[in-house]
Amino acid sequence: MSRTALRICPLCEATCGLTLTIEGTRVSGARGDRDDVFSQGFICPKGASFGAADSDPDRLRVPLVRQDGELREATWEEAFDAVAAGIRPIVERYGPHAVGVVLGNPNVHTMAGALYPPVLLAGLRTHSIFTASTLDQMPKHVSSGLLFGDAGAIPVPDLDRTDHLLLIGANPLESNGSLCTAPDFPGKLKALKARGGTLTVIDPRRTRTARLADRHVAVRPGTDALLLAAMAYVLFEEDLVDLGGLAPHVQGVDELASSVRDFTPEAVADACDVEPDTIRALARELAAAPTAAVYGRIGSCTVPHGTLASWLVDVLNVLTGNLDRPGGALFPLSATDRTPRPAGPGHGFALGRWHSRVSRHPEAKGELPIAALAEEIDTATDEGSPVRAVIAVAANPVLSAPDGDRLDKALGSLDFMVSVDPYLNETSRHAHVVLPPPPPSQAPHFDFAFNTLAVRNQVRYTRAAVPLEAGRMAETEILARLVLAVTDWGLPRSSAAESPGKHGADPAAVDVLVIGQTLGKAVTEAHSPVHGRDPGELARQLTGQSGPERRLDMMLRLGPYGDGFGARPDGLSLEKLLAHPHGIDLGPLQPRLPQPLKTVSGKVELLPQPIADDLPRLRQTLSERADGLVLVGRRHLRSNNSWLHNVPALTGGSNRCTLHIHPDDAERLGLADGVPVRVKGAGGAVITPVEVTDGIRRGVVSLPHGWGHDRPGTRMSHAALDPGVNVNQLLDGSLLDPLSGNAVLNGVPVVVAPLDTPR
Repeated sequence: MSRTALRICPLCEATCGLTLTIEGTRVSGARGDRDDVFSQGFICPKGASFGAADSDPDRLRVPLVRQDGELREATWEEAFDAVAAGIRPIVERYGPHAVGVVLGNPNVHTMAGALYPPVLLAGLRTHSIFTASTLDQMPKHVSSGLLFGDAGAIPVPDLDRTDHLLLIGANPLESNGSLCTAPDFPGKLKALKARGGTLTVIDPRRTRTARLADRHVAVRPGTDALLLAAMAYVLFEEDLVDLGGLAPHVQGVDELASSVRDFTPEAVADACDVEPDTIRALARELAAAPTAAVYGRIGSCTVPHGTLASWLVDVLNVLTGNLDRPGGALFPLSATDRTPRPAGPGHGFALGRWHSRVSRHPEAKGELPIAALAEEIDTATDEGSPVRAVIAVAANPVLSAPDGDRLDKALGSLDFMVSVDPYLNETSRHAHVVLPPPPPSQAPHFDFAFNTLAVRNQVRYTRAAVPLEAGRMAETEILARLVLAVTDWGLPRSSAAESPGKHGADPAAVDVLVIGQTLGKAVTEAHSPVHGRDPGELARQLTGQSGPERRLDMMLRLGPYGDGFGARPDGLSLEKLLAHPHGIDLGPLQPRLPQPLKTVSGKVELLPQPIADDLPRLRQTLSERADGLVLVGRRHLRSNNSWLHNVPALTGGSNRCTLHIHPDDAERLGLADGVPVRVKGAGGAVITPVEVTDGIRRGVVSLPHGWGHDRPGTRMSHAALDPGVNVNQLLDGSLLDPLSGNAVLNGVPVVVAPLDTPR
């Protein structure tokens, strides 16, 4: 007998509401939830394939533990015993920095991934932290930290009300949005045009998004910052700067004007391959629009000047008065944000508080570049120990990070590795212990991260649609037990196992500890709704069926819309949210400045010193000209990094690993559609079929990322049938944006040749 259940889709940033059809304990179908307050029935091919991804027969069901060199099935107790025995001696002998923690993108798509890794990192106290952020978005965090004092304060375009939207390096018709959570992004862009608005897309490819645009500018890859700086120059030169109501909250306008005076449209035109008149038109149209928003993403982040490009996106929003106003770019207010503190100066944002051991890369937002992970493992120096153990949670850096071959070998040399992953993939195959979380239907869902980036304030929560299968362990419990296995941080003696750090302690102790610490701090804050109250009494009021639900209840009640534990009776709580299974609409985004600002000045600091110090590097590129072909990436609607290539419904057709090349370049090189070619970069070479298309500008080729499923020892049977090639093998990991440590993945030089050409 079939039934239905609600579930928020965890397969991309759009966070659409789904209605699942369930036969027994199997998800047999998925459709859009028409009553969802945010997505209103929208669904994409990934969401429609939820059941197939959920029931993938290659998903691991029990832990694997390495014995005599082979991974064998084990009990959960055996697995956590092995984790404790493997990690703690390394910490005791070499120190905490000898343990590297690698966090992948799926962490922000699960409740467990949001709640427990911060506790793990705090307990380990390691500086060897690597995440997928330095492969896609760290430049935006750094620019926001420098501008606003908070790396998490990322303004998003007000898609439903803007009159003019300028996208640079973004393809939301394929990605469904990135650092901008918006179900039915395509529909919102079409609605913009239907109400008379203008869409401008800057991208070297004529993507599906670019084909929808009123103006498409095929910029040369990697020159985004030059183009945006020239637009800022035009705004100053033509007296088009108008901060409007922002003026009292901004400092550094005059200094900014001086800093961009060398970036005239004429000076950048050759490097960008964009006519000066076009650059001036872009700036004038932006300034003339009643409301406007500039939005930049992956293509403008993963380049040598990614932080400068990300900074200039918000500079243009500020100079045209479009930051923090309806129709412009605004700061969302999530239901689980702590009660906003009063506006005023903060501590600001610091870079380089420590450095990587080998290449001395500065940390950013507490992280080191993931491109440096291999050398941190395989290279000895006089300073500290190499990384000897790795804890990887939902991460596959062998495919996602540069020079996967080197990282592959480095991971194989570790003293110990534990991987939390549902698959035996290109990375987890090296683990000594693999801890598999259950499929998403068997887990609850709340979007802690994406609600802070949503284009409309709302809150939704769905409990597990299917009971936890016998023999499986909830991901929240897996990560709580992982914390207990490798740390003894903060645990009361009565809760700790006989040997501190062993997994034998009750995993609920982790949630009890976090709740106690959070409430203990909240009652001391004058602006908190629970100021002066008893934290123990507050903890006893929490509801929920589990520790994670109690933590969610606490966060909701302390949040900006919360009931304040009775202080605001009509406010949010878990109980109220459960009574609204399709979510609660909290209204459109609203102006919030100066409250979100945490800079030392309490203002938007338009020209932070690290940015000013990096501008000379950008000026040097005015005289540089790239010869030959350069490589860019490619997104596909039915893909998400390396996650979904084992789902038959989401591969094949146009979702293939091919090299896009312009017809003129193909003719010059003697290439025909479908023939294999060798593509060579600084990190190595790959062989892949050619796809000739006029959807890409001359001088540019494109390969998608996340492919390369041809390594031995994995258990991803469908992905192995058409493995594709690992585009990041073309990179040697040496090219980074220096401010953020983000890997340079776009605009990198490559050589393309037929297979019969001598190497």
